[in-house]
Amino acid sequence: MSQTPRRPRPLSPPSRRDVLTAGLGAALLPGQTRAAKPAPTVKTPMLTRPIPKSGEALPVIGLGTWQTFDVGTSAAERAPLKQVLQHFLDSGARLIDSSPMYGRAERVVGDVLASLADAPKPFLATKVWTTGRDAGLAQLETSVKDMGRGHMDLFQVHNLVDWRTHLPVLREWKAQGRVRYVGITHYARSAFDDLERLLREQTLDFIQLPYSLAERDAEKRLLPAAAEHGVAVLVMQPFATGQLLRQVKGRALPAWAADFDCASWAQFFLKFILGHPAVHCPLPATSNPEHVADNVRAGFGRLPDAKTRERMARVLDS
Repeated sequence: MSQTPRRPRPLSPPSRRDVLTAGLGAALLPGQTRAAKPAPTVKTPMLTRPIPKSGEALPVIGLGTWQTFDVGTSAAERAPLKQVLQHFLDSGARLIDSSPMYGRAERVVGDVLASLADAPKPFLATKVWTTGRDAGLAQLETSVKDMGRGHMDLFQVHNLVDWRTHLPVLREWKAQGRVRYVGITHYARSAFDDLERLLREQTLDFIQLPYSLAERDAEKRLLPAAAEHGVAVLVMQPFATGQLLRQVKGRALPAWAADFDCASWAQFFLKFILGHPAVHCPLPATSNPEHVADNVRAGFGRLPDAKTRERMARVLDS
């Protein structure tokens, strides 16, 4: 009998100070497109990194939907989400990540995207989160219908639940052209050994894992293994479930953050992640239009080099 895994305890979305205006610079890391001046608009390209298995250019800021898109059908509940998705796509960002675990989020994403006239095409990513082949197939079909309206770019095995069953099915779907990419995810650091083993033993296009300035465990082995095996890296919990934003609340941004075109703490934390060359796209979740406007600006201008990233890490100790 198929069983649905236990849903983790919800996390409270973090508060954020008002969005700030970011400048743009010139020097970029290898594998990225160059952003033009002045401030980002629809004509200014967001930085991209190539998906290793295909070479497809992926914009470097994504959007998570855990909790934030689990809303009802009223206009009042969905109006901010429509603004979030419109601004997100207009900025040049593309990847929207969800899961059947996230309540109504997949359907809400699909509904809101359908309501946006002439919106740029998103890169849609979701997951399979159940046990058993039949239950998995049913879940995949529902996700394609509700979120993708017949289309899906990336399917991931959520938290490695019954991965031995689901990965072969996802590969079948990829061979049939029903999905373009296949990946795995896990939120727990206790699963990093399993993630690394699958990176080395399985053919994967993407891996999604937790990584932030506050929680750097993935740097030790997972990020190098992903780079070695040509697997694109998506980052969940880029603000450490709000810990980072709470830790710097009321503090002034260091003046030297302007050296890598950073004008807010949210951009500071996202640019730290993007400064690692193995990372392709962090996935900050929000239902606040001002916050998404702030987040996407981290995808423009210069990024910190290795030396600067270590200086950024020391900010938390001061």
